[in-house]
Amino acid sequence: MRARFWSRASVQFGGAILIATILPLCIAALIEPRLVRLSLFAVSGLASVGGIAIGFWLFRNLIAFPGIRASYYVLPVFSSTFAATFVLLFLLRLQYSRPLLAAGFVLAVIWYYVVYFMIQRRRLLDIAVVPFGATDTLYAIDGIAWTPLETPALPRHCTILAADFETDLPPEWQRFLAECALASVSVVHYKQLRQSLTGQVQMERLSENAFGSLVPNPIYLSVKYLADLVIAVVICPFVVPVVVAVAVAVKLDSHGPIFFRQRRIGYRGRPFAVWKFRTMIGASPEWRTPELHEVRHAAMTLDGDLRVTRIGRTLRRTRLDELPQWLNVVRGEMSWIGPRPEAEILSLWYESEIPFYRYRHVVRPGVSGWAQVNQGHVTGIGDVLKKLSYDFFYISRFTFWIDMLIVVRTIKTLLTGFGSR
Repeated sequence: MRARFWSRASVQFGGAILIATILPLCIAALIEPRLVRLSLFAVSGLASVGGIAIGFWLFRNLIAFPGIRASYYVLPVFSSTFAATFVLLFLLRLQYSRPLLAAGFVLAVIWYYVVYFMIQRRRLLDIAVVPFGATDTLYAIDGIAWTPLETPALPRHCTILAADFETDLPPEWQRFLAECALASVSVVHYKQLRQSLTGQVQMERLSENAFGSLVPNPIYLSVKYLADLVIAVVICPFVVPVVVAVAVAVKLDSHGPIFFRQRRIGYRGRPFAVWKFRTMIGASPEWRTPELHEVRHAAMTLDGDLRVTRIGRTLRRTRLDELPQWLNVVRGEMSWIGPRPEAEILSLWYESEIPFYRYRHVVRPGVSGWAQVNQGHVTGIGDVLKKLSYDFFYISRFTFWIDMLIVVRTIKTLLTGFGSR
């Protein structure tokens, strides 16, 4: 009951407004009553409400995705919305109180940390499982209290019921599922539940998937393409100085060209040249062998790869080596968010080994992606299969919200160096 109380939108939003906006305004008015008469007092209050409202809206949508620990996203989300609020006030040349707005930000962050601490104090999510079909494959997923049912009766502590809709159920179990649905119990197909909990489309029987559910929204595909171009143009003044500085560092660190170009497979299976900063020493004779398996090996970066330069390790950890791909976005070959493009030689190899691999090209490849922020770098067919399951999940959830979630996780990846080689 306590977790349900804290999960209510009215409690979360109303509490944030009360704690982070009304309370600072009241304290300021008590300390200096003349502030109430000034326009900056009202502007600061409205700006704080706006930052909290947009942050609340973004936050509620982001944490709806699988594998999300809400507490990880409080600070990034509200930092972004209040930073945007400060920029907007500056551009509009409106007078406001920095202490009031800063207090609103700090108190909003504290409030949401408290809220999700209270929510996460509850025990693990309890999910009841109908014991027919392939539902037993769910038990391998950690972090869930699975309750296998022996009779068609739902335990009081379970609010979600998983079943295999593709198997023939006895009549009494069919009636049980219908009764649960009428009682507002979430009755879900075990495959959908598994995807939601893991963030992956299962690949072991991909031929059985309905590919219609993996077709990306064409409207969002077009809107995203235009947004990518606009963002690329807007950030141009900021990207160019960084590119020049990194280019000088790469040139001074080791002999060889500044940039590295590699032929990769992109949107709709079309090859294109990806631009990156060079992070490795020049290829030695053994990497120029005509043997196909060694060419594939050379296209991969392994753990502790001796070809990586000193500055290259830093660039890979911070992902600054990917910065020249800004040019690929401008040319429409890539998106900021999407499945990472593979080298042509590796892509052809994977297509020969993995059914439906080519389907990942149905959207533009990205500078960052769902697989990259969840899995990191891959080095073998087994890793590629898992990566493909993440890519297909992204395509099946192709929305603004999963792109925003990837942006937030990418920031975390930049700070931690997760998945770099």
